[in-house]
Amino acid sequence: MIYHEEEGIILHHGDWRDIDPELLKAQAIVTDPPYGIGEAAGKNKSRTNLAVAKDYGNDEWDNEPPSAYDIARLRALAPHQIIWGGNYFHLPPSKCWLVWDKVNSGDFADCELAWTNLDKAVRLYKHMWNGMLREGNDVRVHPTQKPLALIKWCLTHLPRDTKTVLDPYAGSGTTLVAAKAMGIHCIGVEREEKYCAEIVTRLRQQIIEFPS
Repeated sequence: MIYHEEEGIILHHGDWRDIDPELLKAQAIVTDPPYGIGEAAGKNKSRTNLAVAKDYGNDEWDNEPPSAYDIARLRALAPHQIIWGGNYFHLPPSKCWLVWDKVNSGDFADCELAWTNLDKAVRLYKHMWNGMLREGNDVRVHPTQKPLALIKWCLTHLPRDTKTVLDPYAGSGTTLVAAKAMGIHCIGVEREEKYCAEIVTRLRQQIIEFPS
């Protein structure tokens, strides 16, 4: 069902696999599916003693990654695709990977990889996201949240005529917020209602005039 709608933005609450694909058609997908590594189950709290870790709850949405069938269904929704965690999924060889150097330490991954089907060279983006040490003013509300600056950077790699982006694993809503800030229409789907509420709060803090 539609949880929130405003000019240029539609947020569905539910599982994207249960939504009519015609409602999700877009020119590009920018998404960060569950990797299947248990990040929803409080895993972040065991990594460091530098500060008290934020408790995001103990959920099951990251118990397993999307199946090869679901990844294929997802890719059919838009011609251009940027899929974070592509090294965890069943995807074909890619000419262009987007690499996020997290300027990290400890038990966190040094980098994260986004698979793309874009016809360009591999690109690298450095943005510190090291526990409590972070660039930018992002307030973290989700255990696998990506920096807003990173997702804005991803959007710049899409074809210039991209008008609508889909994120079927919206999470904290960073893709929707980034798209709104850049005047790009966006469709998001999130199955956890608590995160839908967080997305609406973040969207209301982002003001932009969409081009007519």
